[in-house]
Amino acid sequence: MNPVLAQSELPHGLPDFASIADDDFLPAFTAAMATQLAEVEAIAGNPEPVTFANTAEALELCGRDLARASGIFFNLVGPDTNPRRNEIAQHLSTALTDHANTIAMNAELFARISSLHERADELGLTESQRRLLDKQYRSAVRSGAGLDAGGQAQMREISSRLAYLTTTFSQLLLDDTNDSAVLVDSAAELDGLSAGEITAAARAATDAGHDGKYLLALQLPTSQSVLTSLTDPAVRQRVFDASVRRCLRGNDFDTREIVLEIVRLRARRAALLGYATHADYVIAEETAPDPAAVDELLAELAASAMRAGSAELDRLTELAGGALGPADVTYWLAQERKDKAPVDLSVFTDYCELDRVLNDGVFYAAGKLYGLRFTPRPDLRGYHPDVRVWEVHDDAGNGVGLYLGDFYARPSKRGGAWMNSIVDQSAALRSTPVIVNVLNLTKPDDGEPCLLSTDQLTTLFHEFGHTLHGLLSSVEYPSQSGTSVPRDFVEFPSQVNEMWALHPDVLANYARHYRTGEPIPAELAQAARDSANTESAHGTVEYLAAAVLDLAWHRLTSEEAEAVTDVELFERQALENAGLATELVPPRYRTAYFNHIFGGGYSAGYYSYIWSEILDAETEQWFLAEGGLRRENGRRFVASTLSRGDSVDPLVAHRELIGRTPGIDPLLRRRGLAVS
Repeated sequence: MNPVLAQSELPHGLPDFASIADDDFLPAFTAAMATQLAEVEAIAGNPEPVTFANTAEALELCGRDLARASGIFFNLVGPDTNPRRNEIAQHLSTALTDHANTIAMNAELFARISSLHERADELGLTESQRRLLDKQYRSAVRSGAGLDAGGQAQMREISSRLAYLTTTFSQLLLDDTNDSAVLVDSAAELDGLSAGEITAAARAATDAGHDGKYLLALQLPTSQSVLTSLTDPAVRQRVFDASVRRCLRGNDFDTREIVLEIVRLRARRAALLGYATHADYVIAEETAPDPAAVDELLAELAASAMRAGSAELDRLTELAGGALGPADVTYWLAQERKDKAPVDLSVFTDYCELDRVLNDGVFYAAGKLYGLRFTPRPDLRGYHPDVRVWEVHDDAGNGVGLYLGDFYARPSKRGGAWMNSIVDQSAALRSTPVIVNVLNLTKPDDGEPCLLSTDQLTTLFHEFGHTLHGLLSSVEYPSQSGTSVPRDFVEFPSQVNEMWALHPDVLANYARHYRTGEPIPAELAQAARDSANTESAHGTVEYLAAAVLDLAWHRLTSEEAEAVTDVELFERQALENAGLATELVPPRYRTAYFNHIFGGGYSAGYYSYIWSEILDAETEQWFLAEGGLRRENGRRFVASTLSRGDSVDPLVAHRELIGRTPGIDPLLRRRGLAVS
């Protein structure tokens, strides 16, 4: 049997990665798609009267082979790709899209789903069953099931082409990000970086064939973290220029034509389905009521952020003693924070060694709140030698699932940080979750510690928040499991978990000097909290600029999209129209390397982070008011949010938790945008 399709005998269904070769994937997917199509035909052709069980539930639970193959392969492509996997991903992008369209446009199946949907009020369905049925009906309609033959043919063509283009975009971005790494000749040019960072740069240069030199790999966002530390303005400028020119250099990795085609095709698809724009098409499935509501939020925040940003830049210019360029802003922001801090904040990282933070911070907080215990399983193999595996138990000793940690950067891994679900929790399938967190930390030399910056610390807790959402899921159906919630809600649990990174009880438990083991001094701990709780206007502006760009591209009608020919000109005009045009603070992602929206699943949805932060800010206040790191608080948050997935209306459940509709004031205060 193909090892991709074989039922795993490992704990919690962990795939037997060691038994799988890349050439196993295409035959596995071909067989799995054929199996699911046969299952769908049986459901559609069932002569028995239409019921929820024999139609909606049967559809939900079919295609298990395909789900298994997808859980394995697509977890590999992001963190550990290679040329063969890229080829397979490119092929599958269209094959799987065509497969999904074939199911969605099955006329007999759609008739059965429609019949159930029309009679839904009479069927005595539970809330999760009703939501499943509604989602199946809407998904089919949004895939073109209600169109005539000509419209369906257009949908198939558009969907297939979009799948190919978005996959290509991600691959080109990874290639150009690797190609744009900055090579420097001497360690002196890297003044300001830690010894570990300099050693890693030397190792990266050697690996790339540049012995004796230093290679600074680029991260996904515009603002590269090394810019906060590099003292040499010329080197900062080289790094900044390399970052902002990715996929805009007119080379084989240039993405501008792909962007234009993606935008046009998305607009065409929306029009075909009766939506004014792609943003209307996307937001119809989110918690935000409509694009106008999102525009209103972003506009309110933008005006305040730009006012705060202007004052911030004035302070930094004075501090620097001269004019600043965009490559200098984050450096001087860091200097300002150091100057304001009563102690030297640069040593904070010495108290944040990765393994100790994981065990005594991340896992400790999860134990206190949710009763979870994480046991290393070195006997279980991940998909790469760097991947570590833990088995998770609850406070009654029951096995919850597996947690995989893939923390170190490598050329085969795309930038950023994320959570993947390799196996989804489902009571109907009797499956327990297998979750992986992927980060891009610099791998230390053997015997050396991996020390986390404040931003990296926050990212670790953030991604683990997604992990908790997956691990603590307790739903019937796999499509409602864990993070399978509206896009503008999915970031909420992860943002909530960030609050524990510097919480006094958690920090005191993990913050030990990596050499001496001494606990973090109280004044340093407080200074770190004060610094982290002071959101820079720069950070808010660069995020809002990216969110505005996303909506600008996706609020074009089909005719308007066809008229756009210059990506960079459109980008400038969009930022000017939003009042966010500033050379000193570029968007977190420029269009050409905006993987979230052109390679990932966040198109017309990058606003989700700030939309979710409204809920997060309110919930943080709730946790603190209820006593913070208490098991009872964890139980209530699990019951309202983490266990429910998409089986309930997430906003209703959240209102029940905090006892009111969330407001924007806590968010404004957190970001320093509130009017005093």
